[in-house]
Amino acid sequence: MIPCPLGSYCPLATLNKTTGICEPYLYQLPPMQPNHTCGGANVWADVSSSSEIFCSAGSYCPTTTKRIPCSSGHYCRMGSTSEKRCFKLSSCNSNTATQNMHAYGIMLIAALSTLLLIIYNCSDQVLTTRERRVAKSREAAARSARKTANARQRWQFAKDATKKGAMGLQAQLSRTFKKDVANLEKVKILNQATSEADIELLSHSGPTTSSMVASSSLAPKEKGKEPNGLMQIIHEIENDPDINDHLHTEIETRDTGVRANAPKGKQPHTHSQIFKYAYSQLEKEKAEQQENKKLTFSGVIKMATNTEKRKRPLMEISFKDLTLTLKAQNKHILRYVTGKIKPGRITAVMGPSGAGKTTFLSALAGKALGCSVTGSIFINGKNESIHSFKKITGFVPQDDVVHGNLTVEENLWFSAQCRLSADLSKPEKVLVVERVIEFLGLQSVRNALVGTVEKRGISGGQRKRVNVGLEMVMEPSLLILDEPTSGLDSASSQLLLRALRREALEGVNICMVVHQPSYALFKMFDDLILLGKGGLTVYHGSAKKVEEYFSGLGINIPERINPPDYFIDILEGITTPGGSSGLSYKELPVRWMLHNGYPIPLDMRQNAVQFDMSQSVNSANEIDPNGSGHVGKTFAGELWQDMRNNVELKREKIRLNFFKSKDLSNRKTPGVFKQYKYFLIRVGKQRLREARIQAIDYLILLLAGACLGSLTKSGDQTFGAAGYTYTVIAVSLLCKIAALRSFSLDKLHYWRESDSGMSSLAYFLSKDTIDLFNTLIKPVVYLSMFYFFTNPISTFADNYVVLLCLVYCVTGIAYALSIFFEPGAAQLWSVLLPVVLTLIATQPKDSKVLKNIANLCYSKWALQALVVANAERYQGVWLITRCGSLLKSGYNLHDWSLCISILILMGVIARAIAFFCMVTFRKK
Repeated sequence: MIPCPLGSYCPLATLNKTTGICEPYLYQLPPMQPNHTCGGANVWADVSSSSEIFCSAGSYCPTTTKRIPCSSGHYCRMGSTSEKRCFKLSSCNSNTATQNMHAYGIMLIAALSTLLLIIYNCSDQVLTTRERRVAKSREAAARSARKTANARQRWQFAKDATKKGAMGLQAQLSRTFKKDVANLEKVKILNQATSEADIELLSHSGPTTSSMVASSSLAPKEKGKEPNGLMQIIHEIENDPDINDHLHTEIETRDTGVRANAPKGKQPHTHSQIFKYAYSQLEKEKAEQQENKKLTFSGVIKMATNTEKRKRPLMEISFKDLTLTLKAQNKHILRYVTGKIKPGRITAVMGPSGAGKTTFLSALAGKALGCSVTGSIFINGKNESIHSFKKITGFVPQDDVVHGNLTVEENLWFSAQCRLSADLSKPEKVLVVERVIEFLGLQSVRNALVGTVEKRGISGGQRKRVNVGLEMVMEPSLLILDEPTSGLDSASSQLLLRALRREALEGVNICMVVHQPSYALFKMFDDLILLGKGGLTVYHGSAKKVEEYFSGLGINIPERINPPDYFIDILEGITTPGGSSGLSYKELPVRWMLHNGYPIPLDMRQNAVQFDMSQSVNSANEIDPNGSGHVGKTFAGELWQDMRNNVELKREKIRLNFFKSKDLSNRKTPGVFKQYKYFLIRVGKQRLREARIQAIDYLILLLAGACLGSLTKSGDQTFGAAGYTYTVIAVSLLCKIAALRSFSLDKLHYWRESDSGMSSLAYFLSKDTIDLFNTLIKPVVYLSMFYFFTNPISTFADNYVVLLCLVYCVTGIAYALSIFFEPGAAQLWSVLLPVVLTLIATQPKDSKVLKNIANLCYSKWALQALVVANAERYQGVWLITRCGSLLKSGYNLHDWSLCISILILMGVIARAIAFFCMVTFRKK
């Protein structure tokens, strides 16, 4: 006989004289030995082979020969050596094997739900309250700034009236004194009396004026002439900046001492001070604009030499023989476009559909991929890459790529924080944002959500202006806009153009594509680039001289016809040019080349023969403009050529994404850590406004835990392996589906922001950091149902740690899937992967290859960690069962820490792959 281990019940056997078997152990006495009696158990194996020696469920065995039923309020698992007291609020009847802890699960989920509701509702309320308080500070600052501006305006009127009266008095005195030139002493005395009269006239201006008079009386004589006291007072009124401020000292003291010219060492820091500074500056700028309308020549010189105003670097873009050809189709998109766009001017690019307008802008912005580019592009006369000026170049795409779950102000403020110079103080950045909001007419909707397709927000015209404002707030030197007025009415278009006109006055080089603008809008453009079909230039010059140019060709615009509409109709071939020109739309590009003396391409020379002009011929090798490059090729040849073009396009994208041009913009933007902070705040606000979606994710996970916990009972014989298998599949699937939204919904926004120079690393880390909240909460939500339904012997903390690492791992995999695949394919992969990998992980490892494949499955390590955490708490009679079960599954009791480490490592590797794919395969 063998000694029975703890947790077994093996009393002495009883001999069945009929069968000769010692029951219940099923062994017989040795034959021909009547002195032998039945003893204890002869076999100790796993529970499936020798379940009869295990202390039965609902009882406990303090010794191997004594079995006591569990009393009420206690529970006894199979193989127990003592009864365990049930927790409070749990129900335990007598002779029960487990305690009913559903009440704890309900309490936990209720507490968790309450906490999440408080967090989401209070956080949203915090955002609302904060926005309301900021709005109050802003409105108070605006009122204070308007009061100050009105006081300055009243003082200006009083000063002008005083100057006018003084000048009239001076003229009258001069006429009187000219009659008696001989009496010089009297003239001096009278002049002195006049000065005293002037002092009395201006006495309302306070002690500052008297101090000026005192200083004027002490002024030295210049070249033997004593300066007239009255004129000197007038000049000092004009030149002394303190007089303006002296009149409304009381107003500015109520403004908490925030002055427009605040010293650099003491910057405003509260919301009230910052907004007062910004609005006072805006009011001053408005006053300056009114004064600029009546500037004298000296005033223009003074404004041009003002060193206090921050000036932007100027960018002039010139291009010569710019030609773009599609590599795949061997077809021209642009051909021999020559000209320049100048700073401080608005250049409109017009033409019929298919003329290459957007391609032209993409070539200027360095975004023309899949094309072979010939010709030259010069920046300020130097052959530099446009990517070297990325920090001061703004590109407004045709689609309105704006975050719909942020307000108008939040969108603009984020762009300003990440793209303005790091040397600018916060008040200066606020001033820039407020100026853009003011210029674009977005004051009424600044605190409104932009909105999405599902959720209504601001209007389409306002959304278009926000799209433009994202680039205006970074104070660009070059601003390129792709159809910014499409879909806008005439009033909205003019409002947008007026805002761009203010940008041009600051030296910004603005180039935009427009479709058939109104005449009022057309008059606001400085220059015009007119492209014909095939990407050929028809006109490039001043917008005011385009009618004169076409009149010289014999093309006159009929009365009551909008000139841009007429030009487009001619280039489309819809309208035949009237008058005596006799030209067709195909001949207009040739006439432009002849007009400017440009070389004519070989295939276009036949159109130039009829014109009596001798021109040089472009001797460059011409590619067939009709795309006949594939003519004569077999199907296999065309397929091979297309594959080569696709590979070359991918290689070009990777080269551009990883190639860092030398920065020539002289602007130091915030670093990665600063941008990470800004991204973190933005993503946090977005997630708080998506609380309903998060709540649905938690609810689904909660129902999954309740269903699996009630359907798959945790059996002691398998250490809960069946329930844990379904747990790994369910948690992986649900968490992957939810994590797909982190990147798949924001691809367009990321492509735009990364192209503008924002940090991809800061963007990725901020998303992952916010998702860590879900990573921490989701295991608790699931276990609040599953754990208290199945009641495993392992602790809640053990299961939580394993599921935490599992969620971290599958979230990283979901990142990679959402970035690499389209949304539909990513969802399909997210569903298939957990099922397939878990099936592979649970198959018998008969071959080394299958074992190596299983080691690559995250589900194998998660399942092993869960089973090992449960199995290591079984002792005594369960030792052989535990060793056999773990050996059969290929698990090691001491590998729990290894499993956790591998899950974390897989999560880190998946995130690294996702980041690499995000940077490498992003669309341009």
